[in-house]
Amino acid sequence: MSSRHRAAAKERKAREEQARREAEARRSARRRWRWVAIAAGAALVALVVYGLWLVLGQGEDAPAATPTPSTSASAQAAPSGTASPAATSTDDPIVTESGWGASSTPPPTSVAEDRTWTVTMSTNMGDIVMELDGAAAPQAVASFLSLAGDGYYDSTECHRLTTEGIYILQCGDPLGTGAGGPAYSFGPIENAPADGDYPAGTLAMARASASDVGADAAANSMGSQFFIVYEDSQIPADAAGGYTVFGRVVQGLGIVEAVAEAGTITGDSDGRPALSVIVNEVSVS
Repeated sequence: MSSRHRAAAKERKAREEQARREAEARRSARRRWRWVAIAAGAALVALVVYGLWLVLGQGEDAPAATPTPSTSASAQAAPSGTASPAATSTDDPIVTESGWGASSTPPPTSVAEDRTWTVTMSTNMGDIVMELDGAAAPQAVASFLSLAGDGYYDSTECHRLTTEGIYILQCGDPLGTGAGGPAYSFGPIENAPADGDYPAGTLAMARASASDVGADAAANSMGSQFFIVYEDSQIPADAAGGYTVFGRVVQGLGIVEAVAEAGTITGDSDGRPALSVIVNEVSVS
């Protein structure tokens, strides 16, 4: 065999060896990716099971069909068949070491100064800017401003979303379950719309249901929890009255609408949002 032929044969053999190594590398890569996919699938299944356990297996801390005096994350059936926002009471308060969260009495209405306040609620999904009406709802505004100033709302999660009947995102519970609130509660109801109309952007206080705790107790059961109406809603009053409207969203309502579009983690019309909304900080100007 000539030297030219020997060189060609050697080159061909080298190419074949290179092709064999590349084919083996591809097979090894496919095997690795299969194991990665299997591991990822197992992790996803475990995460889903854990999430369902958190939502469905936590007893009274999980969303229930009916609100309790200590604030359920769910809703009651209203006379019209729609749902009413759940609320707060002092049965299971979150007591902070200092500040208004630990006070047995709410801040004085003078804190609201009979004026409009601009508040920015910074969340993991962007800023929601709100105007608070200190003239129309002085007690609710005084409470919100005082708690915000103490950092009470920092690092809390909006725990409840409704997507049928009424359209709200509920926040303000340091437990993130619907059962938390400060050591105090306040009332009576302020600035509730007589016609039960809550336009998109409305900011209102959550409270207990009159059917659960009685009209007087419900009217005086407000604490830290509030809700944002992201679509025009008709919320009928119960025996206690309507819901305290203390402000409105002036910027960032699209964030709440995006959360509503994603629905709840269970797919139900009332429950924890599928998109977690974390309140990082509430700043007042």
